[in-house]
Amino acid sequence: MVYGDLQFFDIIIFAAIAVFIIYRLRSVLGKRTGFQKKQADQQFVKKQSIQEKEEVKIPQLRENEQKLENVYKKIPSFEHKVFLDGAKKAFEIIITAFNKGDKATLKNLVSKDVYKAFESAINDGSNNPNSQFYSLVIDGINDAKVENGKIIIGVNFISEQILSDNEEDIVKNKDTWVFEKLESANGPAWTLVST
Repeated sequence: MVYGDLQFFDIIIFAAIAVFIIYRLRSVLGKRTGFQKKQADQQFVKKQSIQEKEEVKIPQLRENEQKLENVYKKIPSFEHKVFLDGAKKAFEIIITAFNKGDKATLKNLVSKDVYKAFESAINDGSNNPNSQFYSLVIDGINDAKVENGKIIIGVNFISEQILSDNEEDIVKNKDTWVFEKLESANGPAWTLVST
């Protein structure tokens, strides 16, 4: 009888030790609450965020600007109106600098190859310091892509310039200029890489 009582006492002690260990483990490791996301929920959230990235909102583009969709698909923060305004201003600044023979201004806005071409033309006297803009319009996008970490956009321009003081002496030009910018660059850091 005494031996049976000891066995019962041992079982009670081991049960108490087991309850104590479970209690300590639970307090150290924590327990699952209703606020935690299940594994399936986390996978759904990941799939949803990937789909949101894929669904890029492309703004309304004119028919001759449709190629800019290629840029929006890879860089959703791209703003085509800001780019086109900047391209138009750059065209005016570059052509005016060329006509006046202002090499310093040109050097900051164009690639080395384009600068060499402009410099050579200025040295040959191909520029016309009396030339002035009469009108300038963007006639559309020739090409637009993102590759090797760069945004590359070709813009078609139609410009009219007065070559002298006589308004009847107007020359109309059609040009395609290619601008390039590092994908990681902030601000208007576009460079003219081809004319």
